Amino acid sequence: MEETKYSVGLDIGTTKIVAIIGKENEYGKIEVLGIGRSRSLGVHRGVVNNITQTIQSIQQAVEQAEANSGLKINTVTVGIAGQHIRSLQHSDYITRANSEEVIGEEDLEKLCNQVYKLVMLPGEEIIHVLPQEYKVDGQAEIKQPIGMYGGRLEANFHVVVGQVSSIKNIGRCIKSAGLDLDNITLEPLASANAVLSQEEKEAGVALIDIGGGTTDLAIFKDGIIRHTAVIPFGGNVITEDIKEGCSIIEKQAELLKIKFGSAWPGENKDNEIVSIPGLRGREPKEITLKNLSKIIHARVVEIIEQVYLEIKNYGHEEQKKKLIAGIVLTGGGSQLKHLKQLVEYITGMDTRIGYPNEHLAGDSEAEIASPTYATAVGLLMNAVENKHRNSFRGDEKTLQEDPEMVLEEVENSGQPIDGRKKERKSVLDKWADKLKEFLDNAE
Repeated sequence: MEETKYSVGLDIGTTKIVAIIGKENEYGKIEVLGIGRSRSLGVHRGVVNNITQTIQSIQQAVEQAEANSGLKINTVTVGIAGQHIRSLQHSDYITRANSEEVIGEEDLEKLCNQVYKLVMLPGEEIIHVLPQEYKVDGQAEIKQPIGMYGGRLEANFHVVVGQVSSIKNIGRCIKSAGLDLDNITLEPLASANAVLSQEEKEAGVALIDIGGGTTDLAIFKDGIIRHTAVIPFGGNVITEDIKEGCSIIEKQAELLKIKFGSAWPGENKDNEIVSIPGLRGREPKEITLKNLSKIIHARVVEIIEQVYLEIKNYGHEEQKKKLIAGIVLTGGGSQLKHLKQLVEYITGMDTRIGYPNEHLAGDSEAEIASPTYATAVGLLMNAVENKHRNSFRGDEKTLQEDPEMVLEEVENSGQPIDGRKKERKSVLDKWADKLKEFLDNAE
């Protein structure tokens, strides 16, 4: 199969690295052609801290995906997370030279590029500039200004910022693993793509992705991303607590958490005991399930309260910003027993577990539809969408000469027209090119 026919998402997580190959089928769903996973050894809390080990883990996952699918992987779309990610709100405007002409794609691009020039703290770089609402000549709450007349174009932006060194380290690992970097996406945005419906995004929803090293949050309202955050705790700290609290090794702690763990201590009886084999001829250890769930409960409450604080910071308690669809939990950590009930109890918001199966073709393996693969599926969707957009973008000349013609072409192709997305990706493409250029010079 030609490379143009399929795309690859690569999720570099703290506990696992997943490479997933897929393409869009005739019904617009994602058909998974192959998947590879390996243990992630060089990543801590979403940040690469050992380049050599990370490269080996990436190569293992990629080789497995290639063997599974019989296809060759060259370019990948990768996710970024980690405690260095922060987001901010910013407003900016441009004054157009000729208000007699309608607002076009290039005006939005000019406005976005202006935001990319914001002065950041030393060592930080802007990853995403996400337009929220536009204002044209003072008229507010415009979602799509293309085609309108106006002299002053303003917008509110959600700006996602990350550390340059962390971004470059990821790029370095990809390049050293013999791959090309197609795009970098914020992981909570990828997960949101995979598990949220458009109705939820309109009504207002908070996506909580509990991974191994980090818990990612993305808040949507009126179909627009409003807030993102990365909290530097995940499933690993729960395992760590069990290990310390029960004086057992990490492997046993992880198994205990998965098999017997519960986020709600009330449901275990005092006499429910699990016996763990001792090390090298030592006596086995007996652990009560009540104690186990008390340890898990304490740490999970801490994680949820941190996330809830972020949701409150966004302004969920204001009537206008209320998240009607509540919370969607995804990621490996969301599979902990009774977590949904605990989240509902702490936040008072409706909660469901998010599975990435809505966008997958019907015959996909059950394993891939697990919340554990939400980010990887989201990254694959992002890669497919990007490929799609590039094929419909037409050459730059046509776009400048006749933006309507290109829009019409996209409209006739049955593609949803989302000028905002289209323009955002083109700016991001430039950023990815800039990163590629840097990596090439760093040889």
